[in-house]
Amino acid sequence: MVLLTPTSIAYAGTSASIGANGSVEFTAITNLELRGVFSADYDNYQIVFWWQAIGGLTTIRNRFMSGTTPESGANYALQQLYADSTTVSAARYLGQTAGVMGVGDTAQRNGYVVSIYGPYLTQPTAQRNVGIYSLNSATLYDDADTHSLSTSYDGINIFPYANSITGLVSVYGLVGA
Repeated sequence: MVLLTPTSIAYAGTSASIGANGSVEFTAITNLELRGVFSADYDNYQIVFWWQAIGGLTTIRNRFMSGTTPESGANYALQQLYADSTTVSAARYLGQTAGVMGVGDTAQRNGYVVSIYGPYLTQPTAQRNVGIYSLNSATLYDDADTHSLSTSYDGINIFPYANSITGLVSVYGLVGA
């Protein structure tokens, strides 16, 4: 894994900045664009991030980007699993306008690892994330997304469905994968 530095970022909210190591730290944001993180150098990527919701439980959504424009025409399909206490449930959503990168609350940090398969390749991109959020206990969240466009992307747009979030995100290129 090689830590990648975005060529630039854009955000809506209080603050966001690229750190010396390439990770992006953000405070009370409602939108974050990581530009120039995907390239022909790697086929697959992992995004590792923690975040804390401000104002209540929220879902983190994402759209892939070409240049400075988040795509808006993709038709995402999502398959989700949840495990909380002794209850396991699942859901499937078709025709979505964005992918999902996690669910979390305000009680403590929520942690996720997102695997992204072939975003720079001219083919539909798939992603899978596994994470934990707190609510009352360690709740497991597992999500797989695909979308319908065969487009090459070099960036990713991350945004909470509601409220705002504070946290840290790092993008890694996977060597040999």
